[in-house]
Amino acid sequence: MDSSVVEICPNCVEVIDKSVAWDKRISIRQKYAIPLNKKVFIYGGNLGKPQGISFLIECLKSQEKNEEAFFLIVGSGTEYSKLEKYISECNPINVKLMQRLPKEDYDTMVGACDVGMIFLDHRFTIPNFPSRLLSYMQAKIPVLACTDPNTDIGRIIEEAGFGCWCKSNDVGKFDKCVKNLMNIEQVADKEWTYLNQHYSAEKGYQIIMKHFIDL
Repeated sequence: MDSSVVEICPNCVEVIDKSVAWDKRISIRQKYAIPLNKKVFIYGGNLGKPQGISFLIECLKSQEKNEEAFFLIVGSGTEYSKLEKYISECNPINVKLMQRLPKEDYDTMVGACDVGMIFLDHRFTIPNFPSRLLSYMQAKIPVLACTDPNTDIGRIIEEAGFGCWCKSNDVGKFDKCVKNLMNIEQVADKEWTYLNQHYSAEKGYQIIMKHFIDL
């Protein structure tokens, strides 16, 4: 295909600040029994085969002795029962599994967490780009992406300076990413700037409409 006639129109979102002030973060965490004194890593969304739930479970197992981190999994899907079984059998003290929440409640919960996680099966050969990245960016929290090497989401978050990436069959690299993100510097400003520049609804509109009218 002629590259001159191919153009990227990225996932876009209305740019709304969904970060949460500290006092509200406390009330939200108390509401859902989320620890106040730990760095909270959240994954929200589908829990199916495309997300590589078996790898997610191995990652959670690798962190069972991490007393400073807490992992919150919120969602539903065909692999939900695998997570339930793991929690029932291993009883990890730093993992909480919840059913899918209404979007407004979930978005508020994201803002009360510290790091957003993305999981895609490492066997994907097509460049998926999960839209949940935008929810994390709206909440102004760092991102830990565990994906196949064919999507560029990991390269983007690392080059832009608001997250860490590992291939989603590398538990050792996941552990390194967790350690890095436990001490990551403030990323809210650079993440917010990147969201406005690349993923705003206005940006998508301009990309599409320039082919129809002279903007």
